[in-house]
Amino acid sequence: MTASRFFSANCALFLSLSLASPLLAQKDQPHRIETTQSPGNSPASSPESTTPPLTAAVTPAPSPAVPQLTDVLFKSLKARSIGPAVMGGRVSDIAIDPRNPFVFYVGLAHGGVFKTGDNGVSFDPIFDKQPVLSIGAVALAPSNSDVIWVGTGEANDRNSSGWGNGVYRSTDGGENWQNVGLQESRAIGRIIVHPSKPEVAYVAASGHLWTDGVERGLFKTTDGGKTWKLVLQAPAPHNTRTGCSDVAFDPANPETLYAALYARQRTPWSFMSGPDLTGGVDAGGIFKSTNGGASWTKLANGLPAQTGRIGLATGTSNPRVVMAVVQSYEGGSSNISDLRSKSGGVFRSENRGESWTRVSAIDPRPFYFSQIRMDPANDQRVYLLQFALLVSDDGGRNFREDLSEKVHPDCHAFAIQPGTAPPPKPPKPEDKGKPPKPPVCQRLLLGTDGGIYQSFAAGKGWEHLNRIPAGEFYRLTLDDTKPYFRIAGGLQDNENWVGPSGVQSKEGIRNSDWTALAGGDGFYVVFDPSDRDLFYADSQQGEVHRLNLRNGELRRLRPEPLEGQPRYRFHWNSPLIGSVHKPGVIYLAGNHVFRLTDHAEKYEVISPDLTQNDPDRTTAAGSGAENYGVVYSLAESPKRAGLLWAGTDDGRLWVTENDGAKWTELTDKLPEPARGQWVTRIEPSHLDANVAYVATSAYRTGNDHPMILRTADLGKTWQPVTGDLPANAPVEVVREDLVNPRLLYAGTHFGLFASFDQGTHWIRIGDVPAVRVDDVQIHPRTFDLVIGTHGRSIAILDDTVPFREFTSEIAAKLAHLFSVRSVTGAYLQPGFVDANGKGVYRGANPPEGALFTVWVKEFTGDEIKIAVTKSTGQPVANLKAPGAPGLTRLNWDLRPTKDVSVEYGGDDPKRLLPAGDYTAELSFGTLKMKQNFHVDIAEGITPR
Repeated sequence: MTASRFFSANCALFLSLSLASPLLAQKDQPHRIETTQSPGNSPASSPESTTPPLTAAVTPAPSPAVPQLTDVLFKSLKARSIGPAVMGGRVSDIAIDPRNPFVFYVGLAHGGVFKTGDNGVSFDPIFDKQPVLSIGAVALAPSNSDVIWVGTGEANDRNSSGWGNGVYRSTDGGENWQNVGLQESRAIGRIIVHPSKPEVAYVAASGHLWTDGVERGLFKTTDGGKTWKLVLQAPAPHNTRTGCSDVAFDPANPETLYAALYARQRTPWSFMSGPDLTGGVDAGGIFKSTNGGASWTKLANGLPAQTGRIGLATGTSNPRVVMAVVQSYEGGSSNISDLRSKSGGVFRSENRGESWTRVSAIDPRPFYFSQIRMDPANDQRVYLLQFALLVSDDGGRNFREDLSEKVHPDCHAFAIQPGTAPPPKPPKPEDKGKPPKPPVCQRLLLGTDGGIYQSFAAGKGWEHLNRIPAGEFYRLTLDDTKPYFRIAGGLQDNENWVGPSGVQSKEGIRNSDWTALAGGDGFYVVFDPSDRDLFYADSQQGEVHRLNLRNGELRRLRPEPLEGQPRYRFHWNSPLIGSVHKPGVIYLAGNHVFRLTDHAEKYEVISPDLTQNDPDRTTAAGSGAENYGVVYSLAESPKRAGLLWAGTDDGRLWVTENDGAKWTELTDKLPEPARGQWVTRIEPSHLDANVAYVATSAYRTGNDHPMILRTADLGKTWQPVTGDLPANAPVEVVREDLVNPRLLYAGTHFGLFASFDQGTHWIRIGDVPAVRVDDVQIHPRTFDLVIGTHGRSIAILDDTVPFREFTSEIAAKLAHLFSVRSVTGAYLQPGFVDANGKGVYRGANPPEGALFTVWVKEFTGDEIKIAVTKSTGQPVANLKAPGAPGLTRLNWDLRPTKDVSVEYGGDDPKRLLPAGDYTAELSFGTLKMKQNFHVDIAEGITPR
């Protein structure tokens, strides 16, 4: 799969917001601008002109109207996907086309829906134009597989789970989609479609994970989603917390259904489910309907009470068989690592649910798994999804673990292709009288936290289809390696990694170009300032480690208190940052701030407990995902040594001006509604030590509104700069440009935004779909914007200087050529790209050569023309592009174009031009404008 499909099929930029007021930006102008106007145009421009600084004491002349910014104006400035796809990402559902099994669909917890038409050789994103990308369920109509139903919002109940806005339906194989309702359901765990009526479907809606809400339960539509009926719900008042976790047809009669109700809710410091959430009332359980959902009976007779999450399966080969994996609180709970339940486990009915037998006690971590399947050819062949894939050949009584070799743990989705059981072999003489081996379908698809796998041997061997860039990155760090800087970061359940922003090969950035840096779930990574092979990274709960790539040494270095002293608390995602001012110093945050020195071998506590330290909220057991009362955001001022900012998940904000010797609390200075909310990110200004930005979020308490604040006086006062960000898009990261303080970037749960006026108005940029953006970094040398998404790996928007320079004056001009970045020319190695097939993920390299970015105010019918000349005036290249309104980007590969070279008898046109100063001249109608730039050539190359 090529990276050109990273975001959308047409690579259009979805900028739905308009900029109603003039853009104001302080210009960074490293090169001389020459603008000329042909005779006959009045007034004439000065041969040399620059936009005056905002503070200049000049009287502005009247300027033409500034056009509103729309997606059409920005369609050419799009980010390139660099992957990686090596580690995959969490898969929530899989659907195989019953008409053509080489076609199947993959629903990602955070990354949308991907489709393959060649049995997994390549994948295309088909859901990127929709406003949400968290997927819970995918289902095809058995009678017409062009009809696809998608339920948005992951239903696996993680602390990092995303949410959706209802059900989508396509009638043309995923080319076009329509939202058909249930927009407040938030999370959908299953959709089933009537076997002969594609307009009839049932949707199991779990509902809001973090707060009460009524749009949950089992819903039915008979008209393709035009109308919905809630056919099964818990009795009030428990219906506000109890949703539907699963639903299944009786294979012999679609009027008979089985459904499971399940109550669950998170807080930032806990997770509760089942009767603990409904005041002891057993509102959940398994229910059966024999009239298409018109009425229901709760099933018992062998099933446990006090139930939590339940997964269901029905037997295609024997419709009388129903199986369930049932969470039960009877008799108490078990440790997270214990696979067995006190009273729950795997239950089997041989009489359509009239009675049940507990056949196994296995039911690990129910909120995260609870998936069970039966082979459609053999009801004795049962698969149970949990940390590993378990299989039973005796109806669930005994499970074995031999089908999980070389498979990423944490299994969530599973699909079996019916009809792939081979015919029985002729019996051997010695087997006479023995029953034949039962049939087993051979083609399986498995979705885990590490992506999707395929087996054609009933699970005995798996191929990892690592061609989908679905990585769930939390944080990114950049170094300054040349010619291509490196990017390091950590991912949900997929360690920490480092890889290049480009490679010197036409192969593109492959999975093999990335190196694992160890860890469990990965988060922050710090490059050692003096040793390029030395890395510091952390995993959940502050598990800091140092890895040396030269010799493989791995040292675990999390600070620990003395025996008998209070334990340190660390978040799932603990801040770990290298000091800008003191190379070799690293700061780590838990409930205290720590300063690590001597290659992290030594540490010093440099703060008191900065949290509320509420004992009722700091004692959750489990994986560490509910750890609370910690510093979640930590930042060092790039302008002033010793100036650190710290923000906690329980709403406190602090600053120190002397490297931790004294901390000042700023919590009360924050305005409502940000005060007391989770501090998601702090961004100190690169230009003014007194300026900082703070992003807070409250979606964990039911408020999805974004909030970004700015201070210009070291936290004494704050002003909101949230502007017109979408009202339902909590902010995960805010960045100020390194040069222009009015240019801001915001990563939200539903995409990437930029503001050119310090937060009054925001627009979508980079062709980034509505994926959660957890981190954004600006490279100080290349000006590239590096985008870390939680569901679609990493993308780079090359050379953001045009954003930095963009002003209302430029927007009002007929056309404008922005500054041209200096460039180093080199040859890309051919590699084996044209001979090793399509089944290789290739992240996109940066464009070769020089980038020219042109603004056009409006359509005039003129072409954009760029003429490149040497400093001597010798023409070397001519480029053209349609004069479409907005920003257009062209790139020149540092070779002469055909119109200025001789094809036969001249110098080799594939050779690079020499180093030196060049000039690019824009012609657009009668307007002409020049920009100078410099070209270097890599050492050892003989140019033309």
